Amino acid sequence: MQKIKINGGKRLSGKVTVSGAKNSVVALIPATILANDIVTLEGVPDISDVASLVEIMEIMGAVIERDVDGGKLVIDTRPVVSKPLPYGKINSLRASYYFNGALLARFGQATVGLPGGCDLGPRPIDLHIKAFEALGAEMSYQEEAMHLEKTGDQLNGASIYMDVVSVGATINTMLAAAAADGVTIIENAAREPEIIDVATLLNNMGAKVRGAGTDIIRITGTQDFHGASHTVIPDRIEAGTYLALAAAMGDGIVVDNVIYEHLEAFVAKLEEMGVRMTIREDSIEVHKSDNLKSVNIKAVPYPGFATDLQQPITPLLLLAEGKGWIMDTIYEKRVNHVPELARMGAEITAVGDRIHYGAPNKLTGNQVHATDLRAGACLVVAGAIASGSTVISNIEFILRGYDNIIEKMTALGADIQIIEED
Repeated sequence: MQKIKINGGKRLSGKVTVSGAKNSVVALIPATILANDIVTLEGVPDISDVASLVEIMEIMGAVIERDVDGGKLVIDTRPVVSKPLPYGKINSLRASYYFNGALLARFGQATVGLPGGCDLGPRPIDLHIKAFEALGAEMSYQEEAMHLEKTGDQLNGASIYMDVVSVGATINTMLAAAAADGVTIIENAAREPEIIDVATLLNNMGAKVRGAGTDIIRITGTQDFHGASHTVIPDRIEAGTYLALAAAMGDGIVVDNVIYEHLEAFVAKLEEMGVRMTIREDSIEVHKSDNLKSVNIKAVPYPGFATDLQQPITPLLLLAEGKGWIMDTIYEKRVNHVPELARMGAEITAVGDRIHYGAPNKLTGNQVHATDLRAGACLVVAGAIASGSTVISNIEFILRGYDNIIEKMTALGADIQIIEED
């Protein structure tokens, strides 16, 4: 079994370059199905979720050339056929549900295994189904899969109100509506940068999506799709993770390839803590920071503090002075990192949906367990802070979303490696 071993307590310095956004690329790859042509994606991260999506696309007939080192995917979706997608592969990642919208748009039907990914509590797919039905599709269950099929000759535009702000449902609706007849209006749409990224690719392929990044998106359906080239935006969650690491253990670290506007709420919390930073056009330099202050964090939809960053920032909070709390309004079960940090000596507890912590703490290395992707990132940061050795199991979660994390941290001076251990 592969695990990550970190000998912590080492000061870090240098530069780390952020890769393309995981939360974008997992939607961009299925979106290429609409093109029925050749699409080139640049800045694709080397993560296991991408490998799984590429394999699923090839099962459907896509011809793909992948330059892992260059971060490039060339995808020919002309040979793609709509076929039931294997449950085993689909169950390995949450973003598999984007195949529903893409296949429904191009073929008028989709049979996709129920999505997997990290266990973060209820993440209902009912918003997706509501949108597909409003566009003129019927849903039924076939064994462990969801089957969607248009009820008429074509999907039709509709006005759709999202009862809850949902990135996944917003993107899936955009995919299906891009090929529907007429105009679709999505109200209470999610506003995340990844939605703008997907809309940009769709428009480059011939779609007519307007308003992405606001809470009202207007889509005029078309069948006139074609090939395109697109560069994935930088991963704001990876950037935030390295900013937290730099604030905790850095003697001067530059986090390169960032879009500051995507990180404003996160950076504001770092500044509130007393972290010293120099913000440049496409990079943020974190200076050695002492005498940090505790803060409270409430994770909310964009442009607020990102739910995906509340776990990676937690080890930094444990170094500050005072008491504080973290509340996640999006995923109620995003507290599984708490007992693992407690095993490392942290004064931290979860009461209901709120995490309470006291600081400062002296963390000590231990055997810990990654329960999901961002919890795994939290433990990597904690391991770098702690004295002694930390061994993290379940690292497949971490490798789902962090491109070359071992190499990047090693370049900063961390003592980190993947080991084989029973």
